[in-house]
Amino acid sequence: MRILGVVIVGMVLVAGVPGSVRGGQLQSTPGQTPRIPGVQQPKTGLDQEDPDPMAPHREQKQAELRNADRQKRLVADTDKLLALATDLKEQVDKSTKDTLSVDVIKKADEIEKLAHSVKERMKG
Repeated sequence: MRILGVVIVGMVLVAGVPGSVRGGQLQSTPGQTPRIPGVQQPKTGLDQEDPDPMAPHREQKQAELRNADRQKRLVADTDKLLALATDLKEQVDKSTKDTLSVDVIKKADEIEKLAHSVKERMKG
C-alpha cells in the first residue's frame, strides 16, 4: 500500500513537470525550462528587462560609425574608379584602330570589377 502511494505521488510530480523522465533523468521539452514545484526558478535573459539602458544608444552610434566608414570607402573607391577610367581613356586615345594593348584590356577588367563592387556596396 505504501509503495502505491509513493508511485502515485511520483506520477503527480512528473505530470506537473513539462518533459519526460528517461533513464532516471528529466528531459525537458525544447524551449522550456523544467519547473519543480516549491522551487523558485532563476530568471533567464528572456524574462528580464534590458539591464543596460545605454544599449540602444550604443547600437545606434555603432550603426552611424559603420555608415560613415562605408561612405568613406565608397568615396575612395569612386575616386580610384575615376582615375582608372581617365587612365584608360588616355591609353585608348593613344592607340590606333589596329592596336589594342593587353594593359588596356586588364585595366578595363579592373574598372569593371571595381564598379560592380561599388554598386553592390551602395545597395546595402
